[in-house]
Amino acid sequence: MPFKNLVLAIAAVAVITPVFAQIADFPADTVAGIPANYTEALVGSYSLPEILVDRQGKPVTSAAAWFDHRRAEIVSLFEEYQFGKSPAAPAHIRYEVHESGAPEFDDLGKRTQLTLFFAEAADEPKMDVVFYVPAGAEGPVPLLLYIGFTPNSLVTGDPGVKKGYYWNREHEKVPVGDRKRFDKLEVPAFLARGFGVATVYYGDIEPDFQGGARHGIRNLFPATGKPDEWGSFAAWSYGLSRILDYFEEEPAVDAGRVAIAGISRLGKTVLWAGALDTRFAMVIPMCSGESGAALSRRNYGETIAHITEKTRFPYWFAPKYQEYGSDVSALPVDAHMLLSLIAPRPLLLTTGNTDKWSDPYGEFLAAVAAGPVYQMLGKEGLDTDKMPPAGEAILKDIGYFMHDGGHGTVPQDWEIVLDFMAQHFL
Repeated sequence: MPFKNLVLAIAAVAVITPVFAQIADFPADTVAGIPANYTEALVGSYSLPEILVDRQGKPVTSAAAWFDHRRAEIVSLFEEYQFGKSPAAPAHIRYEVHESGAPEFDDLGKRTQLTLFFAEAADEPKMDVVFYVPAGAEGPVPLLLYIGFTPNSLVTGDPGVKKGYYWNREHEKVPVGDRKRFDKLEVPAFLARGFGVATVYYGDIEPDFQGGARHGIRNLFPATGKPDEWGSFAAWSYGLSRILDYFEEEPAVDAGRVAIAGISRLGKTVLWAGALDTRFAMVIPMCSGESGAALSRRNYGETIAHITEKTRFPYWFAPKYQEYGSDVSALPVDAHMLLSLIAPRPLLLTTGNTDKWSDPYGEFLAAVAAGPVYQMLGKEGLDTDKMPPAGEAILKDIGYFMHDGGHGTVPQDWEIVLDFMAQHFL
């Protein structure tokens, strides 16, 4: 479908079609004093900013034009209006390897633990990273880098991983102790398929609360006070790139085949990390929703007004982003443009059919609208505008999978992730 016609089709959202049957309507709600709509017929009409028309109004019709200037234009727009401008990468990184090649998971894999330091002469802030490679690997392996909500020992369920610290609800950094495991990643499943796995706790990079920047990497850089000052998403993304810096020096890992994945706010994080750092070979945002893979112009579920409300998460973004909560149509970017920045690399969206807050249909529409960029670059988009039912995956260069359930992941999500990685990495 030509992109112009696609935009017109997406704009006609007040017309109910069988596609919408994949997502049931829900009663309206109020979050942070702001109404939240969950009825498709009430989304309203909108039009999306053109991806393949540059800021001078000139059509972008070739890969050369995309890489020469249009892609950089879109990155610049997201820096200015949504995520803020990140500092340049350091000339080198400092790290300490605490353990290398330790057998784990019944000798299925080998574990390495290290700490990466963000400052040349200071021990804080720092992030602990653990990674595993298949025990029988004869060379560098492709790897999934997962950014999680809890320290590595909890994500992996591996008693050999050092316990570490986490930030509690009182904004205190405390030992993990015997905290119950959640945010689980089944490492053996990846090792059995020939993949490595690495994990990092996002709170090591910067704690996730208003004022948390003073405890994280943003505290190492002078504050600008400008509307495009970087927020937490940019900080967490910066940390992921520093891990990739390390993997470029690590002989057990093929740094040219590293996928990044995260859930919810960390799904938004991996999208921005993948947009900024094209060394990441695959991007897997899971239930990333508003300001991630879901179209902001849709009045459905969470909106910019909700996410940037002063008692919620304005610190995640550049300050300028808050201006568009009441007038999203004036924002010169939307999620389809963010997804397009991953092209031509493989991109897999996962979501849930009852995750109404994250707008699964809005995520699907954004993936459809990013398709023309993939096609122009010789890759396959979703190649359909019909949303698949829960449990049915589309796995091309853009992938989309919606599980039967809500926010987060289910075991089938990880099966799809493994299949997608095998399709593109093996």
